[in-house]
Amino acid sequence: MISRYARPVMRRLWSDENKYQTWLQVEILAAEAWAQLGEIPAEAPRAIREMAKIDPARVAEIEAVVKHDVIAFVTAVAETVGEWGKYVHYGLTSYDVVDTALGVLMVKAADVILEGLKELAETIRGRAAEEEFTVMIGRTHGVHAEPITLGLKLAVWYQETLRNIDRLWHARERVRVGKLSGAVGTFAHVPPFVEEYVCRKLGLEPAPVSTQIVQRDRHAEFIFCLAQIATSIDKFATEIRSLQRTEIRELEEPFAKGQKGSSAMPHKRNPVACEQMSGLARVMRGYVTAALENEVLWGERDISNSSVERIVLADATTLADYMISRFKWIVENMRVYRDRMTQNLELTHGLVFSEDLLLALVKKGMRREDAYVLVQSRAMEAWERGGDFRRMMLADAKVREYLSEEEIEACFRPQNHFRHVDTVMRRAGITQEAGNV
Repeated sequence: MISRYARPVMRRLWSDENKYQTWLQVEILAAEAWAQLGEIPAEAPRAIREMAKIDPARVAEIEAVVKHDVIAFVTAVAETVGEWGKYVHYGLTSYDVVDTALGVLMVKAADVILEGLKELAETIRGRAAEEEFTVMIGRTHGVHAEPITLGLKLAVWYQETLRNIDRLWHARERVRVGKLSGAVGTFAHVPPFVEEYVCRKLGLEPAPVSTQIVQRDRHAEFIFCLAQIATSIDKFATEIRSLQRTEIRELEEPFAKGQKGSSAMPHKRNPVACEQMSGLARVMRGYVTAALENEVLWGERDISNSSVERIVLADATTLADYMISRFKWIVENMRVYRDRMTQNLELTHGLVFSEDLLLALVKKGMRREDAYVLVQSRAMEAWERGGDFRRMMLADAKVREYLSEEEIEACFRPQNHFRHVDTVMRRAGITQEAGNV
């Protein structure tokens, strides 16, 4: 497990002790169901609940001999409940316990991650509202395009985070299942009532049909959703990294007091937190391949999925939780350099208003093709020679046949591009209560 990134809540959730406690809960509920059916003594489940003790060290000691984790667990529990031990694991196969408990653990992990995502979404929404009219240059292909606002950029992140919340919620529901249907899913030694009883008590749904296991397409979808969340964070972090470049320096991730950027160069302020997000997202995307491979098992199951899941499920949920928490901190403390944004907007001396001029000429009667050629020719000249595009257009006789000086000047106003910012921000849920978070 990637323990260095585990926050306490995830560390506890995936601990051996919590896993065994969840297994024990399944075993006790199964005994309760059997007792209701009159198959075992009515006092058996109560006695097991009161007497059973979990000792991970003892489980490990037995497993070292028997080479089977569930047998080791059942044996260790049976040792603590005396004569009632014969009713522990009654009628069940190993994955009746393991997969049902896994459904419980995955739902709990999803709930932690969903809560973190909601907090991240609200943090992004808050920063977007603050920066609604912070003007900056928009870039396509890495090249200056037209003015935008930082608020609009963050609104895109906010909406994508909301979609990730929706995706994960549905994936959570897909893994919120259990099964106690026996070795090949036929209920040969345990009736459906036991499965229904246990699942209901645990807040799960019985899998409509199962083999020895719950089918792993459910888990693969869950892991994909976590990888998509990580990839969204990677996307956002990469944008911060790009805008932190010295030549741009419009945004910057937090740089803490006492932090050092380089062992050799004291001046360095590197985007290491954002780079970490990008690196961990690569790990997360790798887990998708492992999860997809786990869908393909022989017959009613083999054990090739088990070793993978011991790593992937805990690691993926741990990393997702960490990345969400870490990136929330980045967004909360991200530095915005508005003066630099203004400087960069003016860097091309008006070239970014070429479409405004094109449309103004067309509106005054020039053929679009002719207007495009005219504006582009002057734009290319400005690119090559570094001239002032606005002055070039003011001095162009052909342009002046169609546009007055005032009309040309009007094309170079950044505010022309922000007439509908309020509308977009309302549609994105930035400037109103985010009731869908």
